[in-house]
Amino acid sequence: MAHRVVIALGGNALGNNLPEQMIATRSTAKAIVDLIEEGCEVVIAHGNGPQVGMIQNAMIELVRSDPEKYITVPLSVCVAMSQGYIGYDLQNAMREEMLNRGIDVGVATVLTQVEVDPDDPAFEHPTKPIGAFMTKEEAMKLVEERNYTVIEDSGRGYRRVVASPKPVSIVEIGTIRSLVETNHVVIACGGGGIPVFKTEGNHLKGAAAVIDKDYAAERLAEEVDADTLIILTAVEHVAVGFNTPGQRELTDITVEEAKQYIRDGEFAPGSMLPKVEAAVRFAQSAPGRKSLITLLEKARDGINGLTGTVIHS
Repeated sequence: MAHRVVIALGGNALGNNLPEQMIATRSTAKAIVDLIEEGCEVVIAHGNGPQVGMIQNAMIELVRSDPEKYITVPLSVCVAMSQGYIGYDLQNAMREEMLNRGIDVGVATVLTQVEVDPDDPAFEHPTKPIGAFMTKEEAMKLVEERNYTVIEDSGRGYRRVVASPKPVSIVEIGTIRSLVETNHVVIACGGGGIPVFKTEGNHLKGAAAVIDKDYAAERLAEEVDADTLIILTAVEHVAVGFNTPGQRELTDITVEEAKQYIRDGEFAPGSMLPKVEAAVRFAQSAPGRKSLITLLEKARDGINGLTGTVIHS
């Protein structure tokens, strides 16, 4: 059997706007196709921070331009939009790179809904800033009219904050598995997935939330029975004592060692912490599974054990 991997792409792999994204996806595709040449079956999850922010800002400006004509677009719909247009660029870049190398593998993007728990404590304490900066007056108006939660963001103005709940299940997992089993590269759970929760009957309702893409990628890796979760980020190795004279890069650590580093507060929340937590969760989910954290351009070396941080049981 081929070595099956789920790759979590960080924002640096996709650029910050449309022109940057088209360039970035080409180099990203090269690194991922390197893994396919190594004999890997590949499933891709990705972030969407700059992209969903751009969409949200555009939608806000549209409503501001003519509030009687346009209505506010829910955040879940903005996530769906970002999945579509990121997937469009990424799957085309992947297809072109594979054809250039004589690789006959299909590639498809699945607009993916990820179920969250409406009772997740994250909904009681929204922390994830999204959308445009606002004046205090604009922010208070949204609080009054739409019951938004807002914060003052580092002296730059006010922003809406939303919850970041943990993923519970992936709604389209059957489709994703079928595509993987029929020799497709699959792009799924973009931006952590479209957050939804069940209401009456079989109805799924979009949630005003964002799901961390590393946690979603971990859930995806378990559900497709991957061998390795690869989290690609802006550093070659995870480090302890980061940005201190005693900084030390980690190469090969056990789940228990990683958990101790987490307890010691070695990893920054919202940065390396969710990556390490997701890596630990996957590595301990079944015998023989492991996680790799490294640079995008070092993915091939990482899968061959030449670099990166590997976490295993």
